[in-house]
Amino acid sequence: MNSESPDAPTEQQVQHRLLADMIRIRVFEERCAELYGETKIRGFLHLYIGEEAVAAGVMRCLGDTDSVLATYREHGHALMRGVSAESIMCEMFGKSSGCSGGRGGSMHLFDKDCNFFGGNAIVAAHLPLAVGLGLANQTLDRSDAVVVCFFGEGAMAEGEFHEALNLAALWKVPVLFCCENNLYAMGTSLESSESQTDLALKAASYAIPAWSVDGMDVLEVHRATTKAVAAIRAGGGPMFIEFQTYRFRPHSMFDPDLYRDDAEIEQWKQRDPITTLEAQLLGDQLITKEVVEEMWQAARAETEAAVEAADAAPIEPVDTLLRHVTLDNEVGS
Repeated sequence: MNSESPDAPTEQQVQHRLLADMIRIRVFEERCAELYGETKIRGFLHLYIGEEAVAAGVMRCLGDTDSVLATYREHGHALMRGVSAESIMCEMFGKSSGCSGGRGGSMHLFDKDCNFFGGNAIVAAHLPLAVGLGLANQTLDRSDAVVVCFFGEGAMAEGEFHEALNLAALWKVPVLFCCENNLYAMGTSLESSESQTDLALKAASYAIPAWSVDGMDVLEVHRATTKAVAAIRAGGGPMFIEFQTYRFRPHSMFDPDLYRDDAEIEQWKQRDPITTLEAQLLGDQLITKEVVEEMWQAARAETEAAVEAADAAPIEPVDTLLRHVTLDNEVGS
């Protein structure tokens, strides 16, 4: 966002948008949990509830030419990137009108028109892809385009992380590495898997500017990302931000969540990014309860419309199931 532009939103407008964005993600995710219980969504489902401030705060800093890659916990990122709720929900239902044709499901959302390059289910596998996209932008002189790559702290124990950051630093590619540190890689705590738990320090060892921010504070997320994206666009090379956050739900719907204390979860819930920002805005008289309720109602209406569309959407016919799988079944063949 260019603060010098006459069309740039005011600080209050940005705060309202960030609150509405987080509410959109929360409502969508909670509805997905219900639909999973109804077996309308099947397979794996990884919810983002509690971490909304990261996706919302980062995405509001990006432009249309920027590219985004995410992990399998990516519904919120896709929504914020412009993939429609209907397209996402249809994909979750396995319908042919989904953003990945119903073939990817929850973990493999993809939309080229939005420059949203997944939904990647293999931990850390998309970090080299981010470097490749950044190198393409650099080679083709798309100097204003930034690649944003989201990953969990568990990815930092994988070889791809080290390879990706090393090459990104050597080639000075325009990539923002966004580590969503929710303290648990599946059921493994950070202290159990990483000998160096200062993740920004670990990233900085590759001569990349790196710092940590409070990932439960959407305004801090937005400020940090604005700074990083501006520096990258100015030719500063890759950057790394650790967002210290927490998921309120288990790793996935199959996870019994026996590795965390209930007290720990409740303590983090006291820092819910939505209620925190809402209380701050209400206390400063920058928003009214009526406006907040309108945000919740709008998010519910959008989500329910997406559910209705997914219910009514067609399943891919059997005779096209080999399309994109074998060469003689490609579109137009």
